[in-house]
Amino acid sequence: MNTLDTTHDHHELPFIKKYVFSTDHKMIGIQFLFTTLLMMLLGGALALGVRWQLAWPWQDMPIFGGHFASEGGQISPEFYTMLFTMHATVMIFLVVIPILAGAFGNFLIPLMIGADDMAFPTLNMLSYWFMWPAIAFFGLSFYFGGAAAGWTSYPLLSSMAEAAPGSGTSQTMWLLAVTCVGVSSMMGSVNYMTTIIQMRAPGMTMFRLPMTIWAMFITAILQAFALPVLTAAGFMQLGDRLVGTGFFLAEGATANNAGMASGGGQPLLWQHLFWFYSHPAVYIMILPAMGMVSDIISCFSRKPLFGYKPMVYSISGIAGLGFVVWGHHMFVSGMNPMLGMTFMVSTMMIALPSAIKTFNWLGTLWGGKIQYTTPMLFAISFVSMFIIGGLSGIFMAATPVDIFIHDTYYIVAHFHYVLFC
Repeated sequence: MNTLDTTHDHHELPFIKKYVFSTDHKMIGIQFLFTTLLMMLLGGALALGVRWQLAWPWQDMPIFGGHFASEGGQISPEFYTMLFTMHATVMIFLVVIPILAGAFGNFLIPLMIGADDMAFPTLNMLSYWFMWPAIAFFGLSFYFGGAAAGWTSYPLLSSMAEAAPGSGTSQTMWLLAVTCVGVSSMMGSVNYMTTIIQMRAPGMTMFRLPMTIWAMFITAILQAFALPVLTAAGFMQLGDRLVGTGFFLAEGATANNAGMASGGGQPLLWQHLFWFYSHPAVYIMILPAMGMVSDIISCFSRKPLFGYKPMVYSISGIAGLGFVVWGHHMFVSGMNPMLGMTFMVSTMMIALPSAIKTFNWLGTLWGGKIQYTTPMLFAISFVSMFIIGGLSGIFMAATPVDIFIHDTYYIVAHFHYVLFC
């Protein structure tokens, strides 16, 4: 009797091609997942350092030795500034965005729309591997002392060597890392949009897509339109630091390179460019989670999602308004009160689509046959935490209130309540 050969060795890919430089969307999603979890350990360690210093200020901390400490083994103010700068940078650019958009987006999009793979598999692979130069540059930033100009990297603090101990080579490495992350995300966003638009299974119209896919689609649009602005701003700040351009340095200021005079620029220009990306980035971080929570609540309530189309429109409304509210990060910059009022009103309007989503989640739960599985418990806790974070943001949008609480721990708490979801 002939034995059928079932080994199919000729179809087996080499280890490097299958597990390292893979073009398979599921493997790339797993690569993103494990890489971001590794980075989360680093970001968590930095957060512990921040909390440690706040709990026991100016106390001896022998784990840091004397390298980053002042006399007596205490954390110096400069090292503390580096801690919260790099903590925020790692968690935002190397953990939250890539784990939601990169890991879950890559793994789920083709499976949930009935496609074989992403539209551009090689570009998909490159979107992952562009993360590693960013990780390397962040590592070099740590080696040179760590960037210490805040995750917002405001000039003149970030552009002048004498302004802050962390604004030398480490700040240049930080800018290069953020630029690489931006290129990675842009590659992914183009891939996601093309895949969702062009490769849906027959009969799957846009209004039959799962909410997870809608959220990923809107997130990809946000990335595609907002990231080029931050990338361009990064190159401009690198120019100020390395070749003496004057985009962000005011008249009479001196750039990082010794003796390289520069001036005529506008420090506030960086804030406009940075926040034009970084406020939509808040929704880049949370919209994929909102989509997944919508599907999880629907699944374990054993009923269709309440108000499917309003949920789609609310995600679109959040994304659209997200592009016109960046100025609420700059209420204390001396902007025209009329312009400030415009940003204030548009910021408050974001509460409307956010409320629609919250009430639709509750409407899905109402009367459902709820199964309290682990995913469902996490989804319900997401809704609870989002309500706390969202309510704290409504009156924070008011200019008179924000002027007093700007850059306080109240703002930090609001941001973390939303992202902790």
